[in-house]
Amino acid sequence: MRVAVVDIGTNSTRMLVADVDRAGHLRELDRRTEVTRLGEGVDASGTLSSSAMARVTKAIDGYAQAIDELAADARIAVLTSAVRDSSNGEQFVASLRERYGLEARIISGEEEAQLTFLGAMSDRGAARPTLVVDVGGGSTELVVGALGVVSFHVSLQVGVVRQTERHLHGDPPSPGELLALRRDVRTLIERDVPEAERRGVERAIAVAGTATSLAAIDQALAPYDRELVHGYRLDIVTTRLLLSRLAAMPLAERRETRGLHPDRAPTIVAGTMILIEVLDAFGLDGFEVSENDILRGAALRRAGVASTA
Repeated sequence: MRVAVVDIGTNSTRMLVADVDRAGHLRELDRRTEVTRLGEGVDASGTLSSSAMARVTKAIDGYAQAIDELAADARIAVLTSAVRDSSNGEQFVASLRERYGLEARIISGEEEAQLTFLGAMSDRGAARPTLVVDVGGGSTELVVGALGVVSFHVSLQVGVVRQTERHLHGDPPSPGELLALRRDVRTLIERDVPEAERRGVERAIAVAGTATSLAAIDQALAPYDRELVHGYRLDIVTTRLLLSRLAAMPLAERRETRGLHPDRAPTIVAGTMILIEVLDAFGLDGFEVSENDILRGAALRRAGVASTA
């Protein structure tokens, strides 16, 4: 079955077209990402702005052409935190269905977590208790599981766009702003993740833009190379050093960082801080980066591959 998935997140809009069989074998045909900042201002206003929605539809215009050319059998779109939190999210979804013929829907934080786990674990041994971390623009999904079964999941109201807008106003951010961000993230983790769950995990796999960007920065990749990013391991000491380096730079300098896409420069500090706080809370000394995430999970699910939950 040929499946096209469009993931419309708070910070980026992404597409995957792949051939998938019922046994879970997946062959990627096309994969694209654009930073579209759909969630810009949503934390304060509760509404998707017209300019943000226009950025998303501009990206999907290009994606739709590729989907048509590849003759996908199923064409789905999943919309996450920014749209869940907005008063006009349903109208935006309806416009996407009408304009592009996509099976578009807003998914819950619970389903987002499950699809992310399915994607991240699809090419890995699953016997050890594993934490999958998806630091998004408006929320962070934490999923714990082993042997293909999700045992715990939570969608934290913590994301790179949300926390940047709340806390990081200086250029570069001040120590006080960074401390406020750290305390905010840690408070929400401790509130929403039971201690027993935080102590029962043996490893972490991190997906999405923050993790992949850190892997690219640490390797000074230019251009970006998915083969070198996928499976790369970062220990927490190195991640802290990267945070110190990035947080000390003004935005213009951060945009020039080798391995970091310029569009991710405004939010990489918040994303790195969130990832570090998650690792600390779970007592983990590092994480493995995965290119397989909700896009892959949604494609597998649409093709009838068994759920992880």
